[in-house]
Amino acid sequence: MSEEEEAAAEGEAPEAGAGVLHVFGRQLKRFRVRAGMERAQLGARTGYSASTIASFEQGRRIPPARFILKADEVLGADGVLAEFVEEMEKAQYPAFFQDAAELEKKAAGWHVYDALVINGLLQTEEYARAVFTMRRPLLDEETIEQRVAARLVRQAIFERKPAPTISFVMEEALLRKRLGGQAVMRGQLEQILLTGQRRNVEIQVMPNDREEHAALSGSFTLIETEKGRRISYVDAYKGSRLYTDRQTVKEMDDRYGILRAQALTPRESLSFVEKLLGET
Repeated sequence: MSEEEEAAAEGEAPEAGAGVLHVFGRQLKRFRVRAGMERAQLGARTGYSASTIASFEQGRRIPPARFILKADEVLGADGVLAEFVEEMEKAQYPAFFQDAAELEKKAAGWHVYDALVINGLLQTEEYARAVFTMRRPLLDEETIEQRVAARLVRQAIFERKPAPTISFVMEEALLRKRLGGQAVMRGQLEQILLTGQRRNVEIQVMPNDREEHAALSGSFTLIETEKGRRISYVDAYKGSRLYTDRQTVKEMDDRYGILRAQALTPRESLSFVEKLLGET
């Protein structure tokens, strides 16, 4: 998910997923009270503080799956709380990205062009936190941590079996920006190098000095499903969307192919990143 995608979320009211958070919170409190437990007791049994339990119950914080499953067991909820796991996973993302996030989990192919910020699947925790901290209007600390955690969870795509085919094309300018400071950017460049060495991942850099560019209209993603269906995801302020019609997807597919031909090769790109790392 790109910078402009995430910015679109700031216009949402209420925050995406707020309803299900409050429903879960009420259910959690109901089962806790029925079990005769104080928040501190439930926290001790599940590994969380009393204040965090309060945040879960008040719908102010998204509970991770491990907490939900443990709480269901400890409180004897008979699977009622466990049924919220999938909805809570969706609630980690802005509403407009939830469908794409579901596709990402099962995609056979995931191909991205980024023009504004290094792609979320490649981001380090520090870089992601810097990006969310810079958001205007400002995000509260709790939301920032939720968004960072959700971003890191998405990176499980690299470990999936069978391994999906993944490729990235990014603008050189993104690698030269010092978002978060020199130390953060150094760690980010190292992350790109490590990820680029995976056999199922190809990373390419579009140099600043290229005289031709096939994607001046902005970032986009091409998705291939397990059944071979092709879908495109296009960023737009407050209106990012999935396209499934053949004509639009073909246009994006053609654009991405030309873009890859115009960019540095994967080998050249990793050498370029390594050179930048030496200068950082």
